[in-house]
Amino acid sequence: MKIKEIKEYIKSDLYRYTGEISLKLMLLGYFLNRGFKYTFWLRLCKSDIGVVRFIARVMHWRLSRKYLIQIPHTIEAGYGLYLGHHMCVVISPHAALGNNINLSQFTTIGAVEGRAAEIGDNVYIGPNCSVVGGVTIGNCSIVGAGSVVVK
Repeated sequence: MKIKEIKEYIKSDLYRYTGEISLKLMLLGYFLNRGFKYTFWLRLCKSDIGVVRFIARVMHWRLSRKYLIQIPHTIEAGYGLYLGHHMCVVISPHAALGNNINLSQFTTIGAVEGRAAEIGDNVYIGPNCSVVGGVTIGNCSIVGAGSVVVK
């Protein structure tokens, strides 16, 4: 993916965290917000520049262990990914995430027999939720805290 496209993804993620876009807010978000820091490196993992991609994947691996987040760098995630409490999030590499997704702590989006969930746009997934199997969560949905979604 071109750096220009990645920049747009990072801007949309920053907007979800701060409500504005500026270099100052990006730097503050990077150093003070673990969720934004993680999504920043997650986005850069798809860079078409080898050195940037290598550094991003090392940082992604490091932050995954540090924050207990398992979001594969190969995942298809739309614009505006928001990690609410930046810890204990597990997503299958087969899942598809739309635009403006909120993921809370202790969220699992898993796969059954290679089929994982498809999450639409503008979806909020509350804390301690499990979305397992080939289910589809529609646009503008809310998955309440503690839910287990299998159908």
